[in-house]
Amino acid sequence: MIEIEDFDWSPCGGTHAARTGQVGLIAVRSYERAKKMTRVEFVCGHRALEDYRLAHSTAVRVARHFSAERDSSPELVAKALEENKELKKRTRDLMELAITAEASGAVAAALPTRGFKLIHAVFDKRDLDEVRMLASRIVETEPAIALLATRQADGARLVFARSTSLSEDMGKLMAEACEMLGGRGGGRPNLAQGGAPSAQRLDQAIQSAADKVMAVT
Repeated sequence: MIEIEDFDWSPCGGTHAARTGQVGLIAVRSYERAKKMTRVEFVCGHRALEDYRLAHSTAVRVARHFSAERDSSPELVAKALEENKELKKRTRDLMELAITAEASGAVAAALPTRGFKLIHAVFDKRDLDEVRMLASRIVETEPAIALLATRQADGARLVFARSTSLSEDMGKLMAEACEMLGGRGGGRPNLAQGGAPSAQRLDQAIQSAADKVMAVT
């Protein structure tokens, strides 16, 4: 047992130092509460020196990206992250405007059939969030059904949507389209999503779904 008088008793950890100077530099890396006690992570001796060198090297490399000194890099990183957050928001706002315009154009170009407009399309490597947003915008404008899909490197992604005034079951239609592709999908009657590991028959699957919509009497 190792005793520190009036402070602590601990089982021997296997490291026997004749004096504290043998331990050398001690660097506390972190600490956290654990079962009403405090768990401390630290390094000492040459490990502490190696840890410092690594931390210093990392900080310097980060600072060089900003053409700044090491000690000013935390503030610059925080500023860059905040600017990136604002840019992402502006990009999304612009994307929503562009997709709204795209949806209006698609609806305007489609011929009304059976009291609604049917828009179906297959995109190449288009972001799924964009496809989902486009489908939502299409069915918001007037009675419409959107059967959209995107080819990706890892397969196909599909989004089917309809206006609330219509009765076609998008979940059932999606399940049938995904089955044709060897994938899985489904959802609510007004909005469904699915995917498949292969996009080889994607055009046929979307056309088949469109044909089924048009065949309903």
